Amino acid sequence: MAPRGHSADDVARTALRILDDHGLPDLTMRRLATALEVQPSALYWHFPNKQALLAELSDRIVRRMASGTSDDLRTRAGALRDALLAYRDGAEVVSSTLALGLGSTLAHDRLADAVAADGFAPDTARRVATTVLHYVLGFVWHEQQRLQYDSAGVREGTTGLASDDFDFGLELIVAGLRARRRV
Repeated sequence: MAPRGHSADDVARTALRILDDHGLPDLTMRRLATALEVQPSALYWHFPNKQALLAELSDRIVRRMASGTSDDLRTRAGALRDALLAYRDGAEVVSSTLALGLGSTLAHDRLADAVAADGFAPDTARRVATTVLHYVLGFVWHEQQRLQYDSAGVREGTTGLASDDFDFGLELIVAGLRARRRV
């Protein structure tokens, strides 16, 4: 029997809310169970462990990028950045899930599709997608760390990363891809 009528969707939505409100370090199974008014063991009805729950959260975060219809690599990378920024510690959740080999490959696949649509071979598209995925995850992780430091008053009088910086780095990758085509 499912715990107190909660579905896996209820658990995941509540976990995303806790993630957004408190951050990844405070997203514990105990806190989640308290928010749902169940015992922590009841959560394992839907998710066998915390890593499986985080994989579901990662998939939900990344799915936000899937709504775009453009085949342009820059547009898709920007959509991924926006999806990651939509949740506190979004980049860390997605990055750690991918490092464990969990969750979907949607972000990578969408980026690879954009490169392939530009006429590149599947192997090149896969490798470029990996590069862009790592760039976006790293950039956003850094952005999110700075936002947290700013909100805690740790950094004063400094400036954060800007969209121009993200676009500049992404354009370097795209320019390198174009140069490779000419070789």
